[in-house]
Amino acid sequence: MTKSNYASSGVDIDAGNRAVELIKDAVRSTYNSSVLAGIGSFGGLFDVSVLKEMKSPVLVASTDGVGTKVKLAASAGRYRGIGHDIVNHCINDILVQGARPLFFMDYFATSKLDPEQTADVVTGMAEACRESSLALLGGETAEMPGVYQAGEFDVAGTIVGVLEREDILPRPNIKAGDVLVGLKSSGPHTNGYSLIRGVFANTSLDTFVPELNSTLADVLLAPHRSYYALLHPFLSEVKALVHITGGGFVENIPRILPETLDAKILSGSWSVPPLWKLIQQTGDIAADEMYRVFNMGIGMVAIVDENSVSKIQTLIPETTFVIGELVKGSKKVQLVN
Repeated sequence: MTKSNYASSGVDIDAGNRAVELIKDAVRSTYNSSVLAGIGSFGGLFDVSVLKEMKSPVLVASTDGVGTKVKLAASAGRYRGIGHDIVNHCINDILVQGARPLFFMDYFATSKLDPEQTADVVTGMAEACRESSLALLGGETAEMPGVYQAGEFDVAGTIVGVLEREDILPRPNIKAGDVLVGLKSSGPHTNGYSLIRGVFANTSLDTFVPELNSTLADVLLAPHRSYYALLHPFLSEVKALVHITGGGFVENIPRILPETLDAKILSGSWSVPPLWKLIQQTGDIAADEMYRVFNMGIGMVAIVDENSVSKIQTLIPETTFVIGELVKGSKKVQLVN
């Protein structure tokens, strides 16, 4: 058989069809009764009749990517965790407004399509979607030689969720004296990887690091965790949530602050995991920059009334940390040792 001109240009339609075949069952495993048309259709169809049961439903949508963490994943040949990363990052981004996720759509682009690699990433997405009862409604797989370098790929996703209008976070009653409760991260999540790659540029990802009791690959490629199952049942006890993503504490916490308040963070109020100390020492990075780039072991922050702290810490079934409070100020973060 004569090789097609399109295949000769670097785009293999047969590889794309093979990838779809490999991911079909994983994607369908996320479907619920609301999914009317998904994989193979031009557009995903989702029945939103459930919104009729709500008083004043508000849809919340967000789009994001995984960033340069994909380069480390490609170097290590580990792809499934990237699927978890993109889904859970997006779930957290709408959770901070109080939303329940409905469906997710992905975009996977690469220089040359490897069906097994693609299937691994999408299978990871499907696993993360099932964990949060979220339908993986559809997506796009693109093969673009000349746009991406050989062996490289990128992942992005869009999520849509819903909540009652009266439940939108942050609430308007945020005030001085409210307390910041921190929840553990599972690692760097999906942020700061351009700096991380520079810090460890001359170190093999297979290197076992005694102080981490792990290889660099295992720690740096740990999937971004979702806080949905942990927090959604207790949102009535919360005034605001902050997802500590790109920009760390310094850039993210002000998003929910009124103009007259600061957040005072006590940097010694939780045990910073050893990875961050290793990054800071190896890269000779100033402490202020660490808190502006990384989550430092805290991936989500809940702002609660000072009288509700004990209750929320009891309700959340894992160790949490009181990491600071809101004080009078001008919408900034104060880092206090």
